[in-house]
Amino acid sequence: MPDPVIVPESPTLFDWAGGHEALVKLLTIFYGHVLEDPLLEPVFRGMDPDHPKHVAVWLGEVFGGPAEYSASHGGHAHMVGRHLGRGITEEQRRRWVTLLLDAADEAGLPDDPEFRASFAGYLEWGSRLAVIFSAPGAEPDPHEPVPRWDWAKPPWQPPSA
Repeated sequence: MPDPVIVPESPTLFDWAGGHEALVKLLTIFYGHVLEDPLLEPVFRGMDPDHPKHVAVWLGEVFGGPAEYSASHGGHAHMVGRHLGRGITEEQRRRWVTLLLDAADEAGLPDDPEFRASFAGYLEWGSRLAVIFSAPGAEPDPHEPVPRWDWAKPPWQPPSA
């Protein structure tokens, strides 16, 4: 009988991306571009200088890292509350996604197809929820947990010897 093939466990998206410091770098680059963008700058004008770090903590938790956003930043209810009443347009949403994908390249995040498919999938899903939550009269459930995002398809890794 042949030896069973042992498939290595997939790392979290958080670990694959490079952890907290990689996400801080990504979001620092991204929000620098946002503040120069005529379509998005009005949405983010006057943001807290620590905003990129807070979003890095959010994204870290979403991608399987420490549950620090839930523990220290108010969890899902706080993130949803940051979008209420903002009236984010589809054009702004699409620009936000494009700039964040470009920032991922600039920050040197992994560019393998599996990671980028998972990353882009979350950006599409999350940004579309932000549009819904920012619409007049939106009433999202404040008791939902921070979402957990995983691989669309686990990363290819060479078989272990």
